[in-house]
Amino acid sequence: MEQLSLFDDRDLTAPLASRLRPDTLDDFIGQEHLLGKGRLLRQMIDHDRITSMIFWGPPGVGKTTLANIIANKTHASFINFSAVTSGIKEIKEVMARAENDRFMGMKTVLFVDEIHRFNKAQQDAFLPFVEKGSIILIGATTENPSFEINAALLSRCRVFVLQELTTDNLVDLLSHALQNPKGFGKMKIIISNDLLRTIAVFANGDARTALNTLEMAITNGEISAEGIKVTKETLEQCTNKKSLLYDKNGEEHYNLISALHKSMRNSDPDAAIYWLSRMLEAGEDPLYIARRLIRFASEDVGMADSQALPLTVSVYQACHFIGMPECNVNLTHAVTYLSLAPKSNALYMAYEECKNDAREMLAEPVPLHLRNAPTKLMKDLHYGEGYEYAHDTEEKLTHMTCLPDSLQGKKYYRPTTQGAESEAKERLAAIENWKKVRF
Repeated sequence: MEQLSLFDDRDLTAPLASRLRPDTLDDFIGQEHLLGKGRLLRQMIDHDRITSMIFWGPPGVGKTTLANIIANKTHASFINFSAVTSGIKEIKEVMARAENDRFMGMKTVLFVDEIHRFNKAQQDAFLPFVEKGSIILIGATTENPSFEINAALLSRCRVFVLQELTTDNLVDLLSHALQNPKGFGKMKIIISNDLLRTIAVFANGDARTALNTLEMAITNGEISAEGIKVTKETLEQCTNKKSLLYDKNGEEHYNLISALHKSMRNSDPDAAIYWLSRMLEAGEDPLYIARRLIRFASEDVGMADSQALPLTVSVYQACHFIGMPECNVNLTHAVTYLSLAPKSNALYMAYEECKNDAREMLAEPVPLHLRNAPTKLMKDLHYGEGYEYAHDTEEKLTHMTCLPDSLQGKKYYRPTTQGAESEAKERLAAIENWKKVRF
């Protein structure tokens, strides 16, 4: 029997993601909020009315593909430019060519991939040509353009935010890859729908990762007379996972984050680290975990250790800067700190009790003495009358009441004696006693 091979067809030697890159918007998967019928970006591309713009989104969501579709549709000269391999010299050469084309009546669309990698001087080199209309700039970035792109350049570009592809988007993409002759349509591939969904979940919104994983799994599949079969064991090897990844929107996702949260609340660092590692090794987004830790720092630690909040915020930033797998130790740092920190839910309980009063009294007016009075009319209406400035007193305290009349005497924050919150409890008691004596 002749052995099947992925490389019998020369068309299959290019990476799957490259072979399947769509040429038209009709074949583009995802980003319906931008490319659905009647949407602004869709109309701009369909009618070749492109303006300078920035595509901002995570890897593998179609930024470069959109640029290629624009290149195929536009009547302008299209130049593909990489911020990784180009410098000021290359920018000036391209700008000179674009300027010459402008005098000849031809527009130039310049696509800059990873534009956030350009420094300020390099970005500034584009500015006069964008202002004059010599080029229509399209930049692609995975970083927040507000921080990574010069304000002057950014103000002249429309920002389009591309979202992570959904699991269903990626399943559709993988199914298309199996059927399309440019993919595996000429071959007999045996793979279950469950495994396709597993690949989609593993890819975490990244089409390139999904297609690369599918290609690797098929390359390492079991070859038989029936075709190439992808098994669960094959996919586990390709994703380098002991077990297949859980659905980040499914029940197990919430079970694990619940276990992590409750282990920290119970001051059990070993269990907390275990559940943390379970989530990370299953492919959970470290930034999601970091956000949950930030919430925990105020909800379950609070004033008992106010350093917990800035520490967890710093860990979130560390995760953003270095990503996985390096940030796993940063998350372990935070999880261990939070587990061992003194616990207080006084802040959480204070807000939960207060929000009911706030909802029921949304129309409760602000007492006149707490209102600002920037105009004569407001002063005539007694705004600010009776206000007492605490800094004018030796104790930095006054007997002025700050709650509405209907809530006078209401207590929401009840500090505990845990950790540093015991100091807050003593301080609050001293303030209340001072006010009682003075009143």
